[in-house]
Amino acid sequence: MLSKNKIKYIRSLELKKNRKEEKVFVAEGHKLVDDLMGHFPCRLLTGTAEWFSSHPSCHADEVIEVGQEELSRVSLQKTPQEVLAIFEQPVYESDSKVISKSLCLALDNIQDPGNLGTIIRLADWFGIEDIFCSTGTVDVFNPKTVQATMGAIARVKVHYCDLPKLISSLKGIPVYGTFLDGNVIYSETLSANGLIVMGNEGNGISREVEALINRRLYIPNYPQERETSESLNVAIATAVVCAEFRRRLR
Repeated sequence: MLSKNKIKYIRSLELKKNRKEEKVFVAEGHKLVDDLMGHFPCRLLTGTAEWFSSHPSCHADEVIEVGQEELSRVSLQKTPQEVLAIFEQPVYESDSKVISKSLCLALDNIQDPGNLGTIIRLADWFGIEDIFCSTGTVDVFNPKTVQATMGAIARVKVHYCDLPKLISSLKGIPVYGTFLDGNVIYSETLSANGLIVMGNEGNGISREVEALINRRLYIPNYPQERETSESLNVAIATAVVCAEFRRRLR
């Protein structure tokens, strides 16, 4: 049974400042919890008797069996599932040298937790292991972001940094960005290493970061003379760009 203090503690982790202070994050649902087990130390595991009976090998510092109604009281999701876990936040060494050896993503002030989670999932699909985020980008450990990663957060390292400073330090390395006045991505030479910058949902890539980009790309609509939407959702645009980079490598 969950005590009042435990319920209060779990609910408090919806706030970034509390997650940061405790150095933990919340994950819910059997698929997500299964994927994260073994990748991050688990501080607390609370679930129904049915879930525990089908997962006898799952361990945590603290294990609490609860009923579905009690689990619903602490869930941070609209549709509570049968298990909730609190994991320790990973600490990764941020080394920009990885950009010279592989393809990486940079996110410039992405605000929507779902978009960030989807981009992390896309990065995992396309074999991109490092994402560099501006300090203004939404917290990767936001519960909505964690859920949207569908477990990809276990395999993709997310770093927060001074993005202009990071890009300025890259000498002779391709830095790509998508713009309406860029060159059509399908006819441009694309490299196996470098940094792909994706911008804010409403404002795109900031001017400070834009000035540092040396490869301007454009995702054309079809047919080009047809009236269409003003732009693509940032997660969808990321998928198109990453898919084209990986297609070239094949």
